[in-house]
Amino acid sequence: MVAINDNLSQSIEALRAHKLRAALTVLGLTMGVATLITVMTLVQGANLYVEQKIANLGTDVFQVARTPFATTDFNLVIKSRRNKRIDYDDYLAVGAGCRECDAVGASADFTTHVRYANNELVDIDVIGHTPNMADIDTRTVEHGRYFTPVEDEHGARVCLIGATIAEQLFASVDPLGKVIRIGTEEFEVIGTFEKIGSVLGQDQDNFAIIPLRAFLKMRGSRSSLTFNVHAAGEQRMQQAMDSVRLTLRARRHLATGAPDDFFMATKDSYISLWQSISSAFFSVFIMVSSISAIVGGIVIMNIMLVSVTERTKEIGIRRAMGATRQDILRQFLTESVMQCLIGGFIGVGAGFLFALAIRTFTSFPASVQTWVAMLGVVMSSVIGLFFGIYPATRAAKLDPVVALRSE
Repeated sequence: MVAINDNLSQSIEALRAHKLRAALTVLGLTMGVATLITVMTLVQGANLYVEQKIANLGTDVFQVARTPFATTDFNLVIKSRRNKRIDYDDYLAVGAGCRECDAVGASADFTTHVRYANNELVDIDVIGHTPNMADIDTRTVEHGRYFTPVEDEHGARVCLIGATIAEQLFASVDPLGKVIRIGTEEFEVIGTFEKIGSVLGQDQDNFAIIPLRAFLKMRGSRSSLTFNVHAAGEQRMQQAMDSVRLTLRARRHLATGAPDDFFMATKDSYISLWQSISSAFFSVFIMVSSISAIVGGIVIMNIMLVSVTERTKEIGIRRAMGATRQDILRQFLTESVMQCLIGGFIGVGAGFLFALAIRTFTSFPASVQTWVAMLGVVMSSVIGLFFGIYPATRAAKLDPVVALRSE
């Protein structure tokens, strides 16, 4: 029986003698493993990225709105638009009636253009806030100040702007004290926010915040409010939610047993939604990666079959010199696994480089975890064994006499 070391050295010599064929085989597995590593890196990075952003909501904060926050049921979204709007009187009632709440803020938003001098930005998210949203909202004022309750009460034309607006409208000018036009109304800039960045490619700094009373004067009754409620501690979260629910149901005259015509959401609601969405994408991507790996395996099998045909005489000579069928089987399986492992390691390396590039040039937390890299290597070995069995078996079963006569 040929020793294991001899078997490995013969496999290496065979690969060296057929460099192009080996390179094509390696390339097939490299693409499959690199695809798998890339997909898992992106999905895991997206999960971490979104959870980091959502975590800023806090475990003692929940939101209330006319339409659902976290759902993939688009029919429910369309149906909910027939619900009664949540208005300013609802906000006052909830704030007065919720003893389990530390603070109840309200907001509403619409999209319009913002202009300063000759520069204009479109699709800006204009948000109306109550003054106490300064303590509930996770955005941080970097320069200037928030508006006061008195300014909100009088509907003062003051605003705070996100980093994108500050950078694009006031590249070399201090925006504080400047007057910008939001839609058709003029507002004085009294503050700017710290840069947030983007979430999955969506700019989070493309906004302007104005007092809610000024917002309602601009929009009238067309907007439904969203409540941002800060419970008096995480332990009283459910009590606070129940209190707000009872107040709104009473004001909307909902009968006992009738479903709510408004929706509540917590941090966990958003995380659960994202996980369900990412799981669906993950399943699809894994399917694509698996197909890519299987195609790579089929390519390997075909190339190995061609190799067996071309090396028939070599197989005959080895059999004549005393090599057994098991020796031939092991050699071809070794060649198959070696090529797949090389492709697997290169694929893992490509995944690491991709993750490094993403992390270097963006704020996306992409990284290849150890178990993912190990999965790529193990998958390569399994593919090499599985798709190498048939060609190796065919080589082992060749009649040495017939093999020696082949040209």
